[in-house]
Amino acid sequence: MAKTPQAHDPSTWPTGDLEQLEPLVARVLAPNASAFTYTGTQTYLVGIEDLAVIDPGPADEEHLDALIRAIDGRPIRAIMCTHTHRDHSPAAMPLAERTGAPIVGCAPLRMEGGGGVEAAYDQEYEPDRVLEDGEAMTGAGWTLTALFTPGHISNHLCFALEETGVVFTGDHVMGWSTSVIVPPDGDMGDYMASLHKLYERDDRIYYPAHGPAVEKPKQLVRGNIGHRKAREGQILKLLTEAAQPIEDLVARMYSGVDKRLWPAAQMSVWAHLIHLEQRGLVNRSQNIWTARQNPAPAA
Repeated sequence: MAKTPQAHDPSTWPTGDLEQLEPLVARVLAPNASAFTYTGTQTYLVGIEDLAVIDPGPADEEHLDALIRAIDGRPIRAIMCTHTHRDHSPAAMPLAERTGAPIVGCAPLRMEGGGGVEAAYDQEYEPDRVLEDGEAMTGAGWTLTALFTPGHISNHLCFALEETGVVFTGDHVMGWSTSVIVPPDGDMGDYMASLHKLYERDDRIYYPAHGPAVEKPKQLVRGNIGHRKAREGQILKLLTEAAQPIEDLVARMYSGVDKRLWPAAQMSVWAHLIHLEQRGLVNRSQNIWTARQNPAPAA
């Protein structure tokens, strides 16, 4: 039976139970809580008579069994993946085998190795259909439109539920944390452009793959843009004071943050530095970064 979630206390969210969030949206929380997934991956079920399953999550038998219970025999129009980190897409194939549903959504991405502090890339993901920006999947009373939002990872999609003003934001925008950008596939310039893309929309609520719903989307996206610009300014200030490696920048910038999270911070600082370098604002010599005294005009 569907349970009523305690939306403002994520620590109480029950793993494996179906929670009805609003008439067309329910979720099942996967048992993969961690420092990078918060309480775990949230798999969303969209629809009533027939369903779309968004971000089926890890290929965990307990989670797959929970999804089958939540689906409760209803037809699945599509298993839809926002991107192919291993906490999002590996359950797509076994769920497709159990239900006969097609896998639809982001493009496959073949990488050498994983994303370091991020979950590894899902190398086995094979969609039946890749959605381009603006393409849609439809069911009984619902329409999900793909929004191409690269940055966190190059194949990232969000899905807009057109009937209700909902956007499923995957890892692009989350209320509990900013997205980690891991080069070389993660790209800060793309991420900033994707934030502006969502900011130009007028959506009612975001349901991210991790953490609570975002009830003031425009405000949060504006804050994320401001946060990244502030980090960029901080990097330029520190490099103006002295040329230094990324490790020293992280130690200064994140001195009050748990050191276990510094590897993730290092990835985002690296992504910022690459973006600044592309715009002619910094130089690098091996692992030492320097602010340009006469920088080229910013793009």
